[in-house]
Amino acid sequence: MFQAASGLAARGHDVTIVSQPYKPMEERCAERGIRFRAVPLRHQFDIPSVFTLKKLLAELAPDVVHVHKGVSHAIALAAVAGTGVGAFVVNRGVSFPLDVWNRLKYMPRRVDRVVTVCEHVREIVIRSGRLPRQKVDVVYAGTDVALFDPAKYDRAGFRREKQIGDDQFLVAHVGIRDWKGWKESIDAVAEISAQHPHVHLIVIGCKRESASREVREHAALRGIAGHVTPVEYRTDMPRVFAATDLVIDTSWAGTGITGTVREAMAMEKPVIATDSGGNGELVSSREVGWLIPMRDHETLTAAMREVIENRALAKATGERAREHVMNHFSMEQRITKLEEVYESILARRRRSSPSSAALLPG
Repeated sequence: MFQAASGLAARGHDVTIVSQPYKPMEERCAERGIRFRAVPLRHQFDIPSVFTLKKLLAELAPDVVHVHKGVSHAIALAAVAGTGVGAFVVNRGVSFPLDVWNRLKYMPRRVDRVVTVCEHVREIVIRSGRLPRQKVDVVYAGTDVALFDPAKYDRAGFRREKQIGDDQFLVAHVGIRDWKGWKESIDAVAEISAQHPHVHLIVIGCKRESASREVREHAALRGIAGHVTPVEYRTDMPRVFAATDLVIDTSWAGTGITGTVREAMAMEKPVIATDSGGNGELVSSREVGWLIPMRDHETLTAAMREVIENRALAKATGERAREHVMNHFSMEQRITKLEEVYESILARRRRSSPSSAALLPG
């Protein structure tokens, strides 16, 4: 959401982020000159938030409302009723099918377009939501390749912070939900650590001590407590990835296109990703990474061994991966596509109602 907002603002559009009260987000918006308005958005039936948002829409008179999460979708859909908002756009980033309640939120005519992060999610939304194909567009999530630039970061900083030696082959896994496959990643390291004793895994995203404890316990159960480090949620992922030798995503459900895989590729890191969701659209050939079946332990460990044992191949693959992201999955391409989606909706509304406002630079 913030990437889209800042990218649109940089192109001269007048952008407001509406979110739950959150000081770090408010500060980030202030740094970029983006208007921030806090609305509680407690749950999908938060009627006071509906009225607060309706007043805000009357004040700002936006041409486009683009919602990114389920709670904001429900509240904003109720709030736009009777307003002059020209385009109502909904994001969908996960591959879980729409259930009955979600279908009711996606089907109304007031929802002008559903934007999915990959073709795989698009097909699921169309099928499970019973939506016309023209109502659902793919806009690939984009990476800021200027931010995720390997030339800007050193390898040693994060390693020193976590006391991980320079001689360790550092593997990163991001995500602590079960379906992100973090246990599968630990199991793979357990198998290859006997042959490669310098392999070390970091599991990133442990927001609570209970999550860190669960990671440590599973590593101890597999006999590799000294090879695994749970890591808290991070906002400096370019610096973290700069320290790694390999990034793996072992998801087996719910995936759109894994953002951390895309970011790691931008940092010229070799990646191994399961063929979950739209990952195959990102890791689209063996030239740019290793795409493996979900929950295939043997193939995962074989791919990890290949990366560890063939550093020249890993380096060349990482270099091609960055080029692939720059050519097909950059932030600039995403912003251009969003502008095209917004304008196509507004142009259609202008044809049916000539007094409708266009999407104009602010």
